[in-house]
Amino acid sequence: MTDARRVLSYLASVVFMLLIWWLLALIINNPGLPDPLKVFHSLVEKGWPELARHMYVSTYRVLGSLALALVVGVPLGLLAGRQPLFDAFLAPLVYLLYPVPKVALLPVAMVLLGIGDSTRMLVIFMVVVNQILITTRDAARKIPPQLLLSVASLGAGKFSLYRQVVIPACLPEIITAVRISLGSAISVLFLSETIAGNSGLGYYILDGLFRADYGAMFAGILAMALMGLVLYILLNFLEYLLCPWHRL
Repeated sequence: MTDARRVLSYLASVVFMLLIWWLLALIINNPGLPDPLKVFHSLVEKGWPELARHMYVSTYRVLGSLALALVVGVPLGLLAGRQPLFDAFLAPLVYLLYPVPKVALLPVAMVLLGIGDSTRMLVIFMVVVNQILITTRDAARKIPPQLLLSVASLGAGKFSLYRQVVIPACLPEIITAVRISLGSAISVLFLSETIAGNSGLGYYILDGLFRADYGAMFAGILAMALMGLVLYILLNFLEYLLCPWHRL
């Protein structure tokens, strides 16, 4: 698919979504579901600078949490995938902690760390780090042994094997894991920002609900969707740059 066709497909999807939204608003005919034109009018008239500030805060929290999860999850996943003894030690810890609902720990984190950015980013990190770690480990496990042996026979050491074989082989699946984690991160972000917060898109959406300003509420929802879309497109572009062999 060419770049022009890709852009047209995105635009067609957006137009289709707006059309469905407009039809639903027309059928339901309830102030709680304003049509897109009213939402855009509310966005322009009442508070784009304020909404942009909340959007910046939310984007910072999501990106910071994902970056921390990558720094922790990727090295541990690579080691667990290539070192069976380390995996035997790490796997029980991951499987015991993974089912625990991390959002339930938000009040504990607030008591220990306060109600600032660090608390919200910590909860998001705890949700997504296991997704990245497990995906990276499984990707490292699937590397054919003969591929590693052929590179090692040329004199490559352990560091070179990781840099030239293991990391490039795992990179596409790591980026896929980040894509999946992005949805989880935004969901947890919304919940964390609605509890004892005064900034972020989650707070903005809930504030619009409490004030019965449904235009502002839906503007916040649109901003959160736009944030996710832009980050998703950036991940696609990052994969395009870092994994050119993956497109062949």
